[in-house]
Amino acid sequence: MQPIINSQLPEFKVQAYHNGSFSTVTSKDVLGKWAIFFFYPADFTFVCPTELEDMADKYARFQEANVEIYSVSTDSHFVHKAWHDASETIRKIKYPMLADPTGVLTRAFGVHIEEDGMAYRGTFVVNPEGKIKIVEIHDNGIGRNAEELLRKVEAAQFVASHPDQVCPAKWKKGDATLKPSIDLVGKI
Repeated sequence: MQPIINSQLPEFKVQAYHNGSFSTVTSKDVLGKWAIFFFYPADFTFVCPTELEDMADKYARFQEANVEIYSVSTDSHFVHKAWHDASETIRKIKYPMLADPTGVLTRAFGVHIEEDGMAYRGTFVVNPEGKIKIVEIHDNGIGRNAEELLRKVEAAQFVASHPDQVCPAKWKKGDATLKPSIDLVGKI
């Protein structure tokens, strides 16, 4: 199994439902800012709308941090629109909902469940150069937390702009960081 951290975002071209219309999103569109690929099993399910709503509620904060969110399931863009039209919760979503009915993205990110044709709950944070910096994959019965994801993104952004420093456990934006050196060995 190849490590995915620091690997390059796979090339892709998929359809999306976004702000009332259909569009095409490619891997090239993602470059130039931070991005989150937020895979979930399927539209019209149970845990998924709670997670997508949590991301929608924090979307403005992610945007302030120069992060675009892309939710991804193996549903078509038509199903995304139907879910959006049918659900008050999903109507809150302002980020692109990527359609992956052929499983090209879910397979490329290693979250495809072949026997179900759906995705595991996979979260991937990609830097502006297209390198994957954070990976988290859950079994489908376990929901995620957008607040914790935002904290991790802020830590990744801090480390990217301060390569001589690292963020300790529970670090939050504005907290003290560490500068790795021989002087710290055995003192933490």
